[in-house]
This record gives sequence, structure tokens and C-alpha cells, in this order.
Amino acid sequence: MLEEYRYYQFFKPAGCITALRDEKEPTIMQYLGALDMTRLRPVGRLDRDTEGLLILTDDGGYNQRMTHPDAGIEKEYFFCALGVFDQEKQKYLADGARLRGVQEVTARPAYVQVLERSSLKQIEPLIKGKTRERVLKNRPDTPAFSGLITVTEGRKHEVKRLLKSIGCCCVCLKRVRMGEVRLFPDLKPGEFRGFTPDDR
Repeated sequence: MLEEYRYYQFFKPAGCITALRDEKEPTIMQYLGALDMTRLRPVGRLDRDTEGLLILTDDGGYNQRMTHPDAGIEKEYFFCALGVFDQEKQKYLADGARLRGVQEVTARPAYVQVLERSSLKQIEPLIKGKTRERVLKNRPDTPAFSGLITVTEGRKHEVKRLLKSIGCCCVCLKRVRMGEVRLFPDLKPGEFRGFTPDDR
């Protein structure tokens, strides 16, 4: 008899960390009290100020398949950034950007679809948390743009580092898809709902 695993989509709000317990920071557990978290674990992580799709499951094999770098699972994010985006920068990301850090590394190709070009004043309502305090010190007419970015690697702060590599500053980030799993459009921050993955 096949074991019955559980799978949930959780709309992680900005302002909490992807952990089941922490002595200093608020965690996702403040929203998951109605779930039996004895065996459920997050599939990957989202930064404190990143919101959106976080999958929870007790299926260890599925968790491994969705998060292992060699699997190349696509992760799609909606983002807002300060700066100017052009075809040259798009090609740089698609060819594999150089990411600075303790060691400089070449990222896997990332693909950007620009949805709107605007200004800081126009995207200001979407900026949250500590990022908001820092970013709003810029001029309201600072160039900005929003769009979708797809990555397959999952490095720490990957999207922010990719945008930084082309001279842009990510100020809003929301994961909307992981592999074939797309965030339920009617799910609100802090809510969760069960689902059945197609590739169990």
C-alpha cells in the first residue's frame, strides 16, 4: 500500500523566516498552527523579506527532487527593481551572470520578462518591511521596472544578486511558481491549502 503523503501551498508573507523555530526571528509557524507540523517540512527556503509560494510536505523524495540543484527545477518570481533594464542586460543574465561573494561564481542562465517600466513612486506600495525604510530614501522619480524572472539554481539571495550584477536593486520579490506548481491566485499572505503535485 502506497504511503499517503501531504502537500500544501503556503503563501509566505514578508517579515518571517523559513524555519519551524527561532529564538530571535518570527517564523512561518505563526501562520501554520492549524497544521500538524510533526513531519511536514518546507521545500526550499524564502528570504525573510521575500513572499509567495512555499511548498510544505512530508514526502522526502519529492522535497529532494524539487530542491536538488542537478534537477534544474524552474523557480519563477515576480519582482520590482530600481534601475534600467535593456537588451544587453537581458543577454548578460541569459548567458550566465558573474555573482560576487566570498567566491565569484557564474550563475546558471536566468530569464527576465519585463512587465512594466515605472518609477520608485509607482512601485512604492509593493515594497515592504525593512527594505521599504531603506529604499524610500531614494528620489521618487528613480527609474524602476517590474517583471518575472526564472532561475533554476537556488543559490542564496540568487535573484537579488543577479539583479545587482547588472546594476539594479531588487526591492520586492514574490515566488509565484516552483516547477509545475503555481501559487493559487486566490491564496492570500499567511494562508495555506492542500494540493496534489503532478510529478509524485
